[in-house]
This record gives sequence, C-alpha cells and structure tokens, in this order.
Amino acid sequence: MQTDSSGNQEAAPTRLVSVDVLRGFAMLWILGADAIGGALLSVGNIGAEGGSESDGSSRGAGSSLFIWICHFLGKQLDHVEWEGFRFYDLIFPLFVFIIGVSLVFSLDKLKAERGFDAAWIRVMKRTVLLYALGIFYYGGWADGLDQVRLLGVLQRLALCYGAASLLHMTCQTRTLIWISGGILLGYWALLAWVPVPGIGAGGYEEGANLTNWFDSKFLPLRKWDGDYDPEGLLSTFPAVVSCLLGVFAGRFLKLNPLNGTQRALILIVSGLGLVLLGHAWGVFFPVIKKIWTSSYVLVAGGWSAILLGTLHYVVDIQNVRRWAQWLIWIGLNPIAVYMLGNLVDFDHLARRFVGGNIESGLDLWLPGLGGLLVAIVGIGWGICAAWYLHRKRVYLRI
Repeated sequence: MQTDSSGNQEAAPTRLVSVDVLRGFAMLWILGADAIGGALLSVGNIGAEGGSESDGSSRGAGSSLFIWICHFLGKQLDHVEWEGFRFYDLIFPLFVFIIGVSLVFSLDKLKAERGFDAAWIRVMKRTVLLYALGIFYYGGWADGLDQVRLLGVLQRLALCYGAASLLHMTCQTRTLIWISGGILLGYWALLAWVPVPGIGAGGYEEGANLTNWFDSKFLPLRKWDGDYDPEGLLSTFPAVVSCLLGVFAGRFLKLNPLNGTQRALILIVSGLGLVLLGHAWGVFFPVIKKIWTSSYVLVAGGWSAILLGTLHYVVDIQNVRRWAQWLIWIGLNPIAVYMLGNLVDFDHLARRFVGGNIESGLDLWLPGLGGLLVAIVGIGWGICAAWYLHRKRVYLRI
C-alpha cells in the first residue's frame, strides 16, 4: 500500500490504463503517419502538370496560413533524412519504451504466480515468435533467401524485449543503471574512436560511420538501405537501453511510495532532464535515429517519459479516459493492428469509401486536400478494425 498526500492509503498500481493509451497513440502513427504526412506536404502544391508550388499571392492570408501549418505538420510526420529529431522520429523508440514499462508489470505478476522459470519461458517464446513475425512481415523468403530481412522493426522489438526482460528479472536497478550507462558510453566510444577502413574514426555521416560499415561487413542477406540497415547490428545495443528506460519508469511507477500526482510530476521532470541532456550530448554525438545514437536514446526516452507522466496523471490519477477509448482499442491489440497494416491497404479501401469525385473536387479547391482526406479515412478504417477486434475480444497475444 501507498499513502497519498492527505494520509489516505493508495494501492500500488497493478495495471496502468495510461500505458494502453500511450501504446495506442504510438501504434496509431506507425499505422498511418507516413500517409498523413505525405498528404499534408502535398496540400497547396500544384501536381506534375503545374510543376511548381502554387503561387501564395493568389490566396488569402487564411489559406496561406493553413497551407503553412499543413506543411509544418507534414514534416513532423516524416523522418529527418539523417541528423536531427522530429515528432515521427519519436514513435519507434516510444514503442520500445512502452515495452519496457509493460514487461515490469507482466513479468513480475507471472513470477509471483508461477515462478521464475515460467516467466523465463514466456520471454523466450515471445521473443522468438515476435522475431518470426518480423521475418514474415517483410516478405519472408518469398523472393528468395537472399531477400530475407534479418533485422527490421519487429525483430528489433523482439531483441529489445528479450534482452530487457532478462536484465529486469536478474538485475537490481543500480546494476541496470550501470549497464545502460556502459552501453551508451561504449557505443559513443566505438563510433568516436574505432577507425572505419578507408574513412577513419569519429565519422557520423550516412554511410561513413562504424555502424553502417559493420552492417555492410557482418549483416547478411537483405539490408533496408542497400549496404546497411537502420535496425542493424550495433545499433541494437543502444535500442535495448531505450527499452531499459521504460523498465526504469515501470519500476518507478510500480514500487515508488509516492502518490500518483508526485509520480507523474517526477516522470515529466525526469523526461525533460533527459531531453536536455540528450541534446547537449548531441553537440558531440549527433542525434541520429538511423544509427540510434546514444544522444537519440536520451532525447527519445525523455519525451517518452514526459508523455507517460502526462497520461498517467490524466488517465490513471484523474480518471479522465473516455476521450482515449479509441486509443485503448489499438493499444490492447498492437501486433494485430500492425500486421493488418501490412496485409490490408487501408488507403485503397478509403478511396473506395470516399469516392473519386469528392477527392478530385477537393483537389480542385486546394491541391492535395483530397489526398489528405483519403489518408485520414484510411486511419479511420484502421481504428474501426481495432474496435471490431476489441468488441469480439480477439487479441493477438504472443
């Protein structure tokens, strides 16, 4: 039991709805941020026939402001080309962070009910199955064995989950802090001081750094970016730390004797500190998602903690959750929704629903607006699928 600021007993949380909401939030953008981002960037642009962006002088100030907002949001829903950080660069590590938070509650409960061996068997099964789903998601060996992608998004989730789970079940928090710090500092030292053949040490440019070189030499079969992979070998180690940051947050929420409001505030302040520390480190070790730099781990982990703390206060402490029900549907079934996004073309389904006349008519009024409508309706179909699965109590458990 815990005590709140008024002296009343407050039970330690056994399940956090805020985690389901945050997981649904992350999966929502994984499902369709690229489509919405591309549509937003196209708003106000003349198509291939015009060949240039439409003249702002022919529009009113309100229309021009709307287009500027669309383009700004569109850029935030697209990854930076290499160095830097946008909103969309947060989504993948946010999901990894959530895995870390969740495993604290699920594995501790399983260990208490059935023992360490049962928890360990669960971890091994989930890791292998999630990794296998990743192979399937990227086409398996349908195009030949040489086209199998050994490391991708789901495979990285599997490896992070497996490693973080093992460390959580066997290590005290102080030990995990030392391990996390050692990985982040060690990764920095490798990239800063180990020379790349023909290039030298300390390079962080695309294709001219140790992480990319290591993939080109030691990662077999298909690689996403030609000679290297954004979910490659060396960058998996700092990605595990992203999951461990979630483990720290989960342990804090589960074990800390503070009341809920204090827990939320400490998460938010700690997250802000990580964001500032990450950007400060980024002066020396740039924030780069595609090689998952240590500074990127801190920036993304900080924002993840801020979001978790905010939702923990709103959803768990204040019990204001009706607005988030649709995110909970997605958050309770993330793997099923993710696989559906691979198997079902929601944008194509949306075009059938919207109709070409409406889409074309909107484009005549403002170029790109029809595509934005299609992207939004496509996301809506994904939400409907999550609602239907939840209503039928169909959950893809691994």
